Amino acid sequence: MRPDTDSTVHYGGMSGLLEVVVLTAEDARRAEEGGADRLMMVGELTGQGRCPEPAAFRRVREACAIPIRPLLRLRDGYRSDGGEITRLRGLISGYLRDGAEGFVLGFLDGYAQVDIEIVTALTDDGYWPWTFDHAIDRCIDVEQAWTQLRGLRGLDQILTAGSVRGLEAGLEDLIERARADSRAAELILAGGGLVPEHVAWLGRAGVRAYQVGPQVRPGGSFSAAVDASLVRGWRILLDAERFRSAS
Repeated sequence: MRPDTDSTVHYGGMSGLLEVVVLTAEDARRAEEGGADRLMMVGELTGQGRCPEPAAFRRVREACAIPIRPLLRLRDGYRSDGGEITRLRGLISGYLRDGAEGFVLGFLDGYAQVDIEIVTALTDDGYWPWTFDHAIDRCIDVEQAWTQLRGLRGLDQILTAGSVRGLEAGLEDLIERARADSRAAELILAGGGLVPEHVAWLGRAGVRAYQVGPQVRPGGSFSAAVDASLVRGWRILLDAERFRSAS
């Protein structure tokens, strides 16, 4: 199946965007069945996750029609080096050829700030949208990180919990940021310990995009496959909150 490359179709309208983290084709099928708008695909969940194998990505792409953003990371942690750029570019070309809509990436330098050199080396020549991931929650100077990222080509979302300790700790800061800056509210993809109660607070602040992973798996474990009914519960919640906010 060919992906819907216009992500605005899924992001617009009355509903918020629901992104589901998937590892397999079965996860992808069930996430789409439950009403997910987009998938983030991860190959391995060690550390902060790693790139999916190209063959596994192709299986996921064939299993569903919604947009998929594979993770770009070759090692544990948020550091990288110039030696990995060639391999990452090769993976990008392959993923795009096989139907990727965009990508998820996040690299920090030795000072725990956004590694602009590596990020721009991967994205400047691209024509695709991308998400900067939870690396932002580990930046020493978060305000500087937001300023740096907002000017980068192709960036359309920042996956964040507002804190390295997750949304339970970062919710208030994330709400404050969204209320103070409508552009930040548009960029925020809220994820990392998200629970249903967070959605109402974030929605009132203008946040419209959410990511779930273990929340849509039985027992909250990545060892279990995505459950379409659990995805559907989040879909209903986001639709209801968007309707409430618009009324």
